[in-house]
Amino acid sequence: MDTIKAYFNGSVFVPLTSVNVKINQPVLITILEPAKSSSNCYSDFFGTLPAEDFIEIVEALKDTEKVDVDEW
Repeated sequence: MDTIKAYFNGSVFVPLTSVNVKINQPVLITILEPAKSSSNCYSDFFGTLPAEDFIEIVEALKDTEKVDVDEW
């Protein structure tokens, strides 16, 4: 399966790169629209962390700094 960028000219899809497809070869086309957000399209995947949880994580990470690598 290949992914190509293309545009629709009103009647056909025109690839923006070369494609390895034979003439009249059946293909499946999935249309994905670009993200609507212009500056940070990944913001929908992030949330907030309460301060207490952040402090707990930082304290747990400090414990990992105490590991003596020579013990391994």
